[in-house]
Amino acid sequence: MDIRQIRYFATIAEEGQITKAAKKLHMAQPPLSQQLKSLEEELGVLLLERKGRKLELTEAGKVLYKKAKHLLEQMEETVVEVKEVGDGLKGVLSIGSVKTCFSYIPERFLHFREKYPRVKFRLKEGDSSLLANYVKQREVELAIVRLPLEMEEFSYLPLPADPFVAVMPENPRTPTVMQMKELSGMPLMLLHRVSGVGLYELVINECKRHDFEPNIICECPDAAMLLSLVRTGLGTALLPKSTLLSFPTNGLQIVEIEDCTIQSESAIIWLKDRYLSKKAERFLNTFRTAEMTINS
Repeated sequence: MDIRQIRYFATIAEEGQITKAAKKLHMAQPPLSQQLKSLEEELGVLLLERKGRKLELTEAGKVLYKKAKHLLEQMEETVVEVKEVGDGLKGVLSIGSVKTCFSYIPERFLHFREKYPRVKFRLKEGDSSLLANYVKQREVELAIVRLPLEMEEFSYLPLPADPFVAVMPENPRTPTVMQMKELSGMPLMLLHRVSGVGLYELVINECKRHDFEPNIICECPDAAMLLSLVRTGLGTALLPKSTLLSFPTNGLQIVEIEDCTIQSESAIIWLKDRYLSKKAERFLNTFRTAEMTINS
């Protein structure tokens, strides 16, 4: 059994068909089938069995696939590390960011490219739960997320806490500061993750702490959509203040909430116990200050 056979087996397991796997591997179907057969004969077990039109892993196959993925990831990371040592800093840096934290990105990308012109960026967006999965699946090395988030599998660098503000349609008579109680009669619109607990629950609990049930008329995972709805006069959005750095605020009135005790916390996360490329390490350094410490 060699690394090539392991890669062939993992691809067949992921594609569920020899034909699709052969196409992905850019090889003919018969030799790929033969490689799978040779691997099964060497190990003395059936690794994949046909279920209708698909191949599914046997119990033995599941064990091998888990180990195979780990070996292939280690091999890829080893290649990256060796190339970085041999060739200097270059390649692609994959980063994820929630839209509400995108304001951290543009200036850093610009200065990073000036210093390391051979590095290219691959940027993905999504809510915090989706980005956490991207990190786990190694689709991105780093992700900027909003907390809370289950952090057991991640190392992270905390970012500055961010107060919530009320965003209303522009009106010269609207005050610049208000109290939480004043929101009790307003139609409210909140960010809500596709899955998991997040900013939505923080706001709901803060309203309850001030002895009122919020009148939620819209929940949405996209801040840009909420701001567009605010402009129509539909309602008031409650958002982390830094969110507004990433979107145009024409037609909007930003109101500080004087007695709101909650703050949105964010962080850059990466996978624990994984080699972090020099590109990622140096990009992380753009966020570090004397007060910030890495938690692992």
